Amino acid sequence: MRSDARRNRELISAAARELFTERGAAVSMEEIASAAGLGVGTLYRHFPDRAALLETIAADTLERFLAFGRAEAARDLPGWQVLLRIIEHCTKLPLALVKTLAEGVATAPTVAILTAEADALLAAVVEQAQRERTLRPDIPPREVVGLLNVMVCRPGARADDHLVTVMLDGLRAAR
Repeated sequence: MRSDARRNRELISAAARELFTERGAAVSMEEIASAAGLGVGTLYRHFPDRAALLETIAADTLERFLAFGRAEAARDLPGWQVLLRIIEHCTKLPLALVKTLAEGVATAPTVAILTAEADALLAAVVEQAQRERTLRPDIPPREVVGLLNVMVCRPGARADDHLVTVMLDGLRAAR
């Protein structure tokens, strides 16, 4: 790929990630092209349709999440701390887009596989925190993962917003 084409694709991807993080999947192709400082024709040369762009951004988002999550899980930190760091990182990703695609009828196989890997990683971190008695042990890890998805898989989620704060307070083990 030529360097200018690679740069344009990166601009489109960065603009799409930012807009999807802030506003969810309802962002138009025109808004993405404009935010990237490019024309719509350039966007469509890189992504033949909306589905191709959404799937590319979703897969990239999940890969970024997995890289960060695996690195954090490998550190010598308590499980609760790893979970908090992952949640904070998640609020900077367009996970509402991923959730929208995952709920769709025809999820791309790559997105489905990466979603399963992400859920398994989160479940492992939850289990670690439960073993350390910092996260309530009476909630199955898969249900905690579902709650985490509610917390961070929405447009504009922030690590310090009321929903995240209340849900984390409810998940934390009594001291």
